[in-house]
Amino acid sequence: MGHGGNMLEELMADHREVEEMFARIQAMTGQGQQLRDLVDEVTIELVRHSVAEEQYLYPAVRKYIEGGDRLADKELEDHSRVEKILKRLEKMSTDDAQMSPVLQQLMDEVAAHVEDEENNLFPMLRRACSAETLRELGDKTRRAKAMAPTRPHPSAPTTPPANKLLAPGVGLVDRARDFVTGRGKS
Repeated sequence: MGHGGNMLEELMADHREVEEMFARIQAMTGQGQQLRDLVDEVTIELVRHSVAEEQYLYPAVRKYIEGGDRLADKELEDHSRVEKILKRLEKMSTDDAQMSPVLQQLMDEVAAHVEDEENNLFPMLRRACSAETLRELGDKTRRAKAMAPTRPHPSAPTTPPANKLLAPGVGLVDRARDFVTGRGKS
């Protein structure tokens, strides 16, 4: 969950982790519980990652990059689309004929979002922020991921201060549900 390093290194490590999970999904030949477990694992990681970005990355974009409001709003729209797809997958049986196309839609959305962040947003932030600022944001990002929800909540607030106030409580409830059901433990 926490990889270390500055915020950009942390988030890029998350991106590689999700890409590896997507590769495992694409390599699967069956469905059933193994696929459900992997979809749950991807969902948990993407939700935690998104919450951390919404709490620290996008506010930094707004603060340090000229035109940052527009850029952050576009990224939040990407998150909203992904979260709706995750919610749909959460309700879907692995033998549903729509599972594969919806998973592909998720992978395509996430791949485009990652490419945009890593090729555009991250280089701008690297130029605009000091190394110390990025390190501090990395620490905050790791703490946010540890407290974040593990299930999609498309109607939850995505901007401070509401997201920072509500996410830990929602995360606690999600982790309790996960503990009781065994979700995310495989």
